[in-house]
Amino acid sequence: MAPSIRLRGVALERDGRRVLDAIDWQVEPDERWVVLGANGSGKTSLARIASLWLHPSAGEVEVLGERLGRVDVRRHRVRIALVSAAMADQLRPALAAADIVMTAKYAALEPWWHRYDDADRAAAVAALDRVGAAWLASRTFGTLSSGERQRVLLARALHGDAGLLLLDEPMAGLDLGAREDLVARLGALALDPAAPPLVLVTHHVDEIPAGFTHGLLLRNGRITAAGPLDDVLTADALSTTFGLDLVLERRHGRWWSVARP
Repeated sequence: MAPSIRLRGVALERDGRRVLDAIDWQVEPDERWVVLGANGSGKTSLARIASLWLHPSAGEVEVLGERLGRVDVRRHRVRIALVSAAMADQLRPALAAADIVMTAKYAALEPWWHRYDDADRAAAVAALDRVGAAWLASRTFGTLSSGERQRVLLARALHGDAGLLLLDEPMAGLDLGAREDLVARLGALALDPAAPPLVLVTHHVDEIPAGFTHGLLLRNGRITAAGPLDDVLTADALSTTFGLDLVLERRHGRWWSVARP
């Protein structure tokens, strides 16, 4: 089976600055990856390239067996589920939560772009129910809290038959309760053998759910470590990645890190 993501020599330049440089990365269908790095390390750019919303300046990008530049990205994106702040910003606040989830069927942003039936709406409500948010189905997106919005976006990502799930800082802006609820739901998803390969982008190790298998650490657009999570997530590697002397511990299946006293 082909890798879900394969990047070779990927680089990205913006305004004369290398945002990403020499990125080689491969995600297999049964893997769950966390991408860690400080703000500005290139994490979001990497997620946008992997979701085919951004073309690199150099290198090869293959996602779900298709190479960027040789595939109709508008059709192929239907198979790639993306949860990100940028996606949330593109959604009209007056749309009902069920409509936002339902439009994932065609990777659309508006329900009037395509035709949907009662079965599509029922499937959207079922996806909301899977993340504990069926009661939000008729609520408009603009009236939801940050935690409620993240649940709707996760339901949208799980709706349909996505072959890849990319989560770009889904816990950003959440309070403790909403964050822990989402971490638990992602942990359950990671342990589900029927779930697609997962990539979680974050800059907090305590947001890594149980069940994630691999890690990619970024600093200034370059990989500092990549591989099985238990091998690459060390105090030394984390300190190098964030440019700070850090202590790293694991408690009850979750990670925890602070600056060394």
